[in-house]
Amino acid sequence: MIKMIASDMDGTLLTSHLAISEKNKEAVLKAQEQGIEFMVATGRAYGEAKPPLEEAGIRCGMITGNGAQGFDADGNEIFTISINKKIAKEIMGILRENNLYFELMTTHGVYSESQPQRLENFATLLAENIPHITFKMAIAMASTHVNMLPISYVESYDELLKNTEVEVLKIITFSDGGQEVLQPIAEVIEKLDDVHVTSSFPNNIEVNHKEAQKGVAVAKIAEAKGISLADVMTIGDNFNDVSMLEVAGVSFAMGNAEPGVKQIATYEAETNVNDGVGKAILRAISENL
Repeated sequence: MIKMIASDMDGTLLTSHLAISEKNKEAVLKAQEQGIEFMVATGRAYGEAKPPLEEAGIRCGMITGNGAQGFDADGNEIFTISINKKIAKEIMGILRENNLYFELMTTHGVYSESQPQRLENFATLLAENIPHITFKMAIAMASTHVNMLPISYVESYDELLKNTEVEVLKIITFSDGGQEVLQPIAEVIEKLDDVHVTSSFPNNIEVNHKEAQKGVAVAKIAEAKGISLADVMTIGDNFNDVSMLEVAGVSFAMGNAEPGVKQIATYEAETNVNDGVGKAILRAISENL
């Protein structure tokens, strides 16, 4: 019987408009009412993950930054796994050599060196996920969302890394050329010590410490709660979800998931725009998966 559920957010729990649907919300609350532990496992930072959950009235634990941090339902930090700053500088050097825009997720929030570039990346994401939307409309929507999300802009990340109180959780980079451009760079980065490279969208790669993975985090939290992984259910859509799909006794890939992700999961859910998470949760409860 399922005792714990961990769900990805973007492309999974969230609709194309980056909100939690009413049916998904109802299913999550039903699971919680039955004593099932529900949590999100996202590539987002805590400050980016919290607003849609609050808007839906869902109170739960969070795995953020692909597994770099864990928080309980009250927002208390459970663990943090950061990238060594010397390695972070090497990664940044590789990205700069390839003229790629990138952002840093840290224990003090998300940082960017370019507001226009961040806006353009977000607009591209919206345009690719919302049918019939023009790029001009996507820019307008992105402007609203970007203003709502907590982010700090700096002239240079180098000064940020000198701050001993700041830990680097994740480095994310983007390219309009997609994985054809990014994969060769990922292969170079993967040769560095203690790093793990994955992707949450076709146009990005995300770099974490090798222990900062969703699957590792899910296993860690389940063990702390005395829950067997056989009684854990995970739901995701992209390659940064693979590690948690592999460790769980029950796993669902979204209908909109990458083909390689679908091959790994136990079951396939409906798409994120058709309440796939909610329907998967209700199925797990009714069929006692």
